[in-house]
Amino acid sequence: MSKLISKEYKCFEDIRNVRNDGTEFWYARELALSLDYTKWENFHKVIKRAMIACENSDHNVSDDFPEIRKIVSAGATSKPILDYELTRYACYLIVQNGDPRKEIIALGQTYFAIQTYRQEVADRFNQLDEDSRRLVVRGDIKQWNQLLAETARNAGVITNEEFAIFQNAGYMGLYGGLTVDDIHQKKGLAVGQKILDYMGSTELIANLFRISQTEEKLRKDNVTNAHVATAVHHTVGKEVRKAIEEIGGTMPEDLPTPEKSIAQIEKEQIERLKQKAKNGQLMLDE
Repeated sequence: MSKLISKEYKCFEDIRNVRNDGTEFWYARELALSLDYTKWENFHKVIKRAMIACENSDHNVSDDFPEIRKIVSAGATSKPILDYELTRYACYLIVQNGDPRKEIIALGQTYFAIQTYRQEVADRFNQLDEDSRRLVVRGDIKQWNQLLAETARNAGVITNEEFAIFQNAGYMGLYGGLTVDDIHQKKGLAVGQKILDYMGSTELIANLFRISQTEEKLRKDNVTNAHVATAVHHTVGKEVRKAIEEIGGTMPEDLPTPEKSIAQIEKEQIERLKQKAKNGQLMLDE
């Protein structure tokens, strides 16, 4: 995630800690220094206000603000001092209750708001069933594909033939050399059926990453040549494939093809909504 964090937020990212189980936390005393609080007493008051906000939002304060004791040297002796292992949400509440006159507080509000929102989205996504996940990711891909097409055009991919070659290169990188036609055939699809509409959520997410990272690299590298843009798409596809391999994931071409297309799922959902509206369970704006 650090690659996606702007330099201005680096001070918060640098003090982020990750436990063995993958959960993250920030030490309160380190966060205090990052937020320009030189006196712990003043920052502790902010923490207490944040704890009240936490309690009012029906969160368990001890889960988001677990206390710890650190041993520090005090001359020839040592003594324990109070600290907290703050969750991302706790940090978010703290910066919301900090001194708004501090510029760094405004940066902290933005950073932790973004990270908290991302986690909330991820949590909601994980609660969805497979069909709903497919719909969500397929919707994201449609938007990113439009953005990629525009960026590719600015990068020199102009003609329909050039764009077809460009698109094919990305798939070949991600699918170990398989072309669009190969994937279409492997999935057993009929003429006119889109391969993206016959992917499960895991396969869709891999393609979403390929598309979004290619768009970003073309733009950041100021690519202005169709051949270079095509090579970039192929390379990004290969890198995504390599990442899947390194974490022991299933290669995209080996993932199962869903029986239902995205269009079928959308149609079923619309029918359910209409039925609920008919039964008075839901108000639809006709």
